[in-house]
Amino acid sequence: MSDLIGLPLRELLSLLSTRKISSFEITRTFLDRIEKIEPDLHAFITLSPEFALDQAKKADKTLAAAEKSDLPPLLGLPIAVKDVLSVKGIRCTSGSRILEDYIPPYTATSVQRLMDAGVVILGKTNTDEFAMGSSTENSAYGFTRNPWDRERVPGGSSGGSAAAVASGMVPAALGTDTGGSVRQPASFCGVTGLKPTYGRVSRYGLVAYGSSLDSVGVLAASAEDVSILFSIMAGYDPRDATSARVEVPNINLDGRSDLRGIKVGIPEEYFIEGVQADVEDAVRKGIKELESLGAEIREVSLPHTKYALPVYYLIAPAEASANLARFDGVRYGLQPEADTLLDLFVHARSEGFGAEVKRRIMLGTYALSAGYYDAFYGQAQKVRTLIKQDFEAVFQEVDMVAAPVAPTTAFRIGEHGDDPLSMYLEDVFTLPANLAGIPAMAFPAGFDSPGLPIGMQLMGKPFDEKTLLQTVQVYQQNTPWHLKKPAI
Repeated sequence: MSDLIGLPLRELLSLLSTRKISSFEITRTFLDRIEKIEPDLHAFITLSPEFALDQAKKADKTLAAAEKSDLPPLLGLPIAVKDVLSVKGIRCTSGSRILEDYIPPYTATSVQRLMDAGVVILGKTNTDEFAMGSSTENSAYGFTRNPWDRERVPGGSSGGSAAAVASGMVPAALGTDTGGSVRQPASFCGVTGLKPTYGRVSRYGLVAYGSSLDSVGVLAASAEDVSILFSIMAGYDPRDATSARVEVPNINLDGRSDLRGIKVGIPEEYFIEGVQADVEDAVRKGIKELESLGAEIREVSLPHTKYALPVYYLIAPAEASANLARFDGVRYGLQPEADTLLDLFVHARSEGFGAEVKRRIMLGTYALSAGYYDAFYGQAQKVRTLIKQDFEAVFQEVDMVAAPVAPTTAFRIGEHGDDPLSMYLEDVFTLPANLAGIPAMAFPAGFDSPGLPIGMQLMGKPFDEKTLLQTVQVYQQNTPWHLKKPAI
């Protein structure tokens, strides 16, 4: 069954629907691979083999009883879920000690829609605590290693999902993206990742970090694989007040063989001093490839991009300080012994939260405090509007913007451990899309001289994920980068 590893989702689903293989066999194959590889990479926080095999058995009963035309579209397909998304009955820690034993009583809408379509949940992947980080080193349950080089990080905060996909432990996985947390690990691990438009995929059941920035996304080998999951997850959800009432188009990626009629903008602000030479070279070659496939390339400007980093690190921590106030040791999570209610709060939060989470809570609380709100948080929101307006102006001229995902390839474990600012700079090219609320994709575009993957990024118009997916699909039909796999 090892020949199942690395097959596109379409082929796996075809094998299932034609009953050439059972869901139990596919699920068992991936669980066996996880058992072999997981101790070396630590991509998971919680594995759910009994739950997965039970789901697989139920899928096989449905496969045996139903006509092919009546089958749920993803019936029997195993995937993994980032451990900030709730799945009823499976532990959800958010990478934090404060939620070490939390078992959700409900399932996130994004996950539930996939389960209703037939997916099998293999487990919950490792993440920076409460999705705050760019390396997955901030997890309270240990860091994840990059499959391409065990001494390097997989990126973050969806590093566990990216590493699991890249190493073939799962065919696809869900992640979340608040400031680049799907795209940056996709880039570091050589897989494809989509951050949808804000409001396109429900946030219900997602443990909130930055409520105006969080998006639920997908990591897989290719744009085609990503589109299969995304098209089912997307759509309005009345349980999420920020969910958009925008129709989800039929995403058919077979309709394009070239990129004629597509206009791609190249912002000068994303090709700056400090970008690793191999990264810039690969991205510029990727842009040339888009042009050779028929796309029209135009120089554009996003002048407020330089403010994205400070704006993000005022808005996101401010929202985090409010969202994380609910974790107090009273209703769920860590409940240390204490003589008074105040002592309970202090001990639960001091012992439960890690250093980076405490840092961001303090930053956010300060930014929201009396006398500083207007000077910091209020000003940041005004500049955020300018960043959004930059994109709106550019999208009058082009369909999408091309740029690097990160200024470097995967860095060594511990390299930024004593310098939070240098870690924050790893997200400098991904933050603007979250601040503007637009969709963005990361996909493989080459390798650096040591052999580490390089990701390229496309950012598109609001709710136009279809054009992004089609463009990346055409690119991947004509390039080999997404087919490369690490030696495991």
